[in-house]
Amino acid sequence: MMARSFLKAWFPRLLVLLLSLPLVVARAATPGFLVDADWLAERIDDPNLVVLEVRYYPHRYFTVGHIPGAVQVQRFADLGKNDALPIMKFPAREVFQETLRRWGVNDDSTIVIYDDSLTALASRVYFLLDLYGFDMSRVKILNGGTLEWTAFNELRKRAEQPRPRGNVTLKPAPADRLVDWVDVYRWVVAERRSDVVLVDARPNAMYRGERIQHSIQGGHIPGAINVVSLAGVDGLSQKWRSMTDLAQLYAAVSKGKTVITYCHDGFRSTLAWLQLKALGYQDVRVYDGGWSDWDRTLTLPVVKGNEPFDADFAL
Repeated sequence: MMARSFLKAWFPRLLVLLLSLPLVVARAATPGFLVDADWLAERIDDPNLVVLEVRYYPHRYFTVGHIPGAVQVQRFADLGKNDALPIMKFPAREVFQETLRRWGVNDDSTIVIYDDSLTALASRVYFLLDLYGFDMSRVKILNGGTLEWTAFNELRKRAEQPRPRGNVTLKPAPADRLVDWVDVYRWVVAERRSDVVLVDARPNAMYRGERIQHSIQGGHIPGAINVVSLAGVDGLSQKWRSMTDLAQLYAAVSKGKTVITYCHDGFRSTLAWLQLKALGYQDVRVYDGGWSDWDRTLTLPVVKGNEPFDADFAL
């Protein structure tokens, strides 16, 4: 009799709890920096909000349109080291700080970044903000990008009024966040360190050397494994796949090791960095310059095919 009374009293509460579990799991499975269009629409008029658009083809800010109030980010001119070769090395702190101030960013701004490229372009802005010590609790990425926004909202084609100049102050980059070709060559190629994993985030055809685009030669850095970071985002919805799917994508990468990511020009590699950090990897670094830097030397070793090493490195 007491058991029946207990069940009668607690069953409704238990039922509510069970029905809410899928929602709790779904929320837990989505990184906190990803937001949807409803989240952004509710805050679009907040003067402290800075929306940054970075498109693959930047002119579409005007021809296709942009989210109202969004600042146009020119992915090459604004996000690279313009006086270096290759030009897509990461800009210095002082240079990026000036760019942010020009966009109207303050230390207490809330920043939302979006693109039309599976968050690969947005991830580079996110990485730079993290690299130089911005408060990352204030930085979000619009999951689904322009596709997510246009499902229920319109884009604007006219130019926006410039935002008031910002006063953000960035910090020096940590010494262990970026690596150069010498680090990669020593740790991966020459010393074959077992505690370092080099991840090539490009498409498999580029990794194998079958597709040469914006490069002199095809192939990959000896010792690199191929994990295509764009595969972690759904091509139709432009939204991130589940954390379970991402964990499977990076199953070959041990969490206990130093992970170095690279791609051609530093967008897919920062997406890989962001995916790995979302999965809980602690020591993730990015090769500054990536394949564009390694390839242009014409003297550093290159491997073609599906294996990290070829016959020259077998012994």
